Amino acid sequence: MLKSSSLVILAFLALLVPGASARNAQTPTKIETAKYVIIMVPDGTGLADITAGRIKKNGVDGAPLAIETLDRIGYARTYSANNTVTDSAAAASAMGCGEKFINGEICFHADGRPHNPSLLELAKAKGMGTGLVATSTITHATPASFGGAHVKSRSCEQEIARQFIESARPDVILGGGFAKFNSQTPDKCGTQGDFVTKAETTGYTLLTNTIDLQRAVAKNPARVLGLFSREGMTPEYLRKPDTAEPRLPEMAKAALQLLERNPNGFFVMIEGSQVDWGNHDNNLDYQTGELLAFDEAVKVVLDWINAVPERKAQTLLVISPDHETGGFSIMGDENTPGLGSFKAGWTTKGHTGTDVVVWSQGPGSERLGRSIQNTEIYKVASKSLK
Repeated sequence: MLKSSSLVILAFLALLVPGASARNAQTPTKIETAKYVIIMVPDGTGLADITAGRIKKNGVDGAPLAIETLDRIGYARTYSANNTVTDSAAAASAMGCGEKFINGEICFHADGRPHNPSLLELAKAKGMGTGLVATSTITHATPASFGGAHVKSRSCEQEIARQFIESARPDVILGGGFAKFNSQTPDKCGTQGDFVTKAETTGYTLLTNTIDLQRAVAKNPARVLGLFSREGMTPEYLRKPDTAEPRLPEMAKAALQLLERNPNGFFVMIEGSQVDWGNHDNNLDYQTGELLAFDEAVKVVLDWINAVPERKAQTLLVISPDHETGGFSIMGDENTPGLGSFKAGWTTKGHTGTDVVVWSQGPGSERLGRSIQNTEIYKVASKSLK
């Protein structure tokens, strides 16, 4: 028979053994759900774009960009259901709806198969606030794929506008594309009409410039429809000081301020749409201007998360391009000294099939810090919304 002193020693050792009941009782419960889910998409961005932006802003040996400070880094495959090289519709639909789609489809299977609900629709069903922010037309492929639109073609931007206003009804819509909400010429889906008026008569406050956006933050209307240009918004490298259009960091900040008032939390997708367009144009000033504006928006989001201690544990933040554009690279002559100088090179004016970097932090992000399919982003985000 063991003496009492031996029993005491065994009990003590049991506390040191992993899996012991006493230790398990003291282990904090892992947070699986998120009150806030923020997806940020630097459209068309490759790792070389990040390098170029960092060199331009901070020097070759300078501080990291805000995007580089997130807790986890992984990378995602971007191919679509029918092509090694995806378009934005199929790629964003994979992230926003969790399935592989054919190029051009927005969370919709033309063969009639059912599709998943979008992340925005899942959040709305929980009573959370919902928002979309982009520097393209807000009916463009990426915001449409995350925002509850389901159409056979990304060219159906007026039908996407109709679905936003009549069915998906995000609380915050900020971007370009006024013309898509007020056209008398049918799109590829046969849709036309004045969806601006429809929005205003069904509870949306229309915003058309920076001052309108600032007033909305102060007044907190139930829903806002911010359409700050007829088509895509003015690129950073072409903006003038007196422009009436808000910048992406300003739109991101306003969206957070408007959505945080929902006690159930929120889902928002924020896209730096035109990094992609700069790479399509093989234009370094265009590309880096948009990339750095997007990074300012990342800092806005990180500052918001870090402003309240509980938010860090309650916020899932995922940053991922939908695909890489241009095959951009940083070139130079290794035999000629010179830190910080480089030549920009592209292999194409189209998309590539290269994997893209995924930065993340918060509940569930440990599943993204590795090699993944782009559909895994939906799986992680949708699980955190349950």
